[in-house]
Amino acid sequence: MFLTLMGEEVSVGSLAYKTPEKVVASIEKGLTWIVSAQHSSGGWGAGSHSRQDVMDPHAVKPDPATTSMVAMALLRTGTTLHSGLYSIQLKNALDYILNEVERADPNSNTITDQQGTQIQIKLGRNIDVIMASQFLSNLLAGEDLHQPLKIRVKKDLDICVSKIQHAQEANGSISGSGWAGVLQSSFATNALESAQAQGATVDNDALNKARDFQKGNYDAKTGNVNTSMGAGVLLYSVTGSARASAKEARKVEEEISKAKREGKLAQNAPASAESLEKIGYAKDDAMKYSTAYNVYNSAKLQAQQEEVMDGFGSNGGEEFLSYLQTGESMIISKDNTWDNWYNNISGRMLRIQNDDGSWSGHHCITSPVFCTATSLLILSVSNDADKLVELGK
Repeated sequence: MFLTLMGEEVSVGSLAYKTPEKVVASIEKGLTWIVSAQHSSGGWGAGSHSRQDVMDPHAVKPDPATTSMVAMALLRTGTTLHSGLYSIQLKNALDYILNEVERADPNSNTITDQQGTQIQIKLGRNIDVIMASQFLSNLLAGEDLHQPLKIRVKKDLDICVSKIQHAQEANGSISGSGWAGVLQSSFATNALESAQAQGATVDNDALNKARDFQKGNYDAKTGNVNTSMGAGVLLYSVTGSARASAKEARKVEEEISKAKREGKLAQNAPASAESLEKIGYAKDDAMKYSTAYNVYNSAKLQAQQEEVMDGFGSNGGEEFLSYLQTGESMIISKDNTWDNWYNNISGRMLRIQNDDGSWSGHHCITSPVFCTATSLLILSVSNDADKLVELGK
């Protein structure tokens, strides 16, 4: 059943992709390792920043951010609450996350009392609620939940969204930034987009501010990147910029192409503000969308350059998160060069997989649980192509 799922072609045109057998085997090995790392509480943990030498997944405390990443990896690789090899593990993870959300201090921006985890120190102290929000949205998007559980999940999602928005700074970033805080803010933007798609109460102004912050880190004209919240690493900032501008870039591409088919624009007309004004955009909107289009196309190319992909110089959880953002942004924008990216990144990920099936970081986020979950999300990203394309509408 697993092989059938992973070999099935998705129904999104140029994004259709048959997962190579070596990748399928790698994913299966990674899943076998990660489910064995689950705690009896239903959670998974990354461990504390002060004790990064502890690599045994059962010797660390579970935390919501890591648990949410693993749960999303289970969802993306074919497990549901009702079927799949690891449905029991997914149910237990959901119980853990819901309990964490519901017992959290309503006046706090986060959902855990833990402090100093690897994920919090490197990404930001509010990363747990952000990742939990994304998981709950993903669950609602793919599961036919029975009514009492659906009501509970939606209520908890709204709690998470409220906390994320309350933690937003005036510039659109999320407070409590860690070493690579730009990634916390980028995933918060993703979480708000996904929550809105599932009917959660999302403030459009907050979402637009979040997108503008991410896009503002990249200057498409000069190629200059603001890395002040990205630990000085280009990769972390440019992938966030690409992800935040993907939806708008797709809108521009689709509407310019339509205008050319209808004879409203010349076939060689660029995707510029002038062209958008010709097809009915107001001047300010035309500038906004053309800028987003240029940011996406420039940032996604820079994010795939070898010297940029090397990130901090070795593989860490931040690098894996950045690769994940690049892949998802390309699918959201229906970018027909996605398969080239996937062939490159899947080969890179398979080369660094540990013999036991896990992945681990060599700097910053070193946790084998967090790194394995993120790697599984990268390798199985085509399984969510339909959902990501829908999110990009």
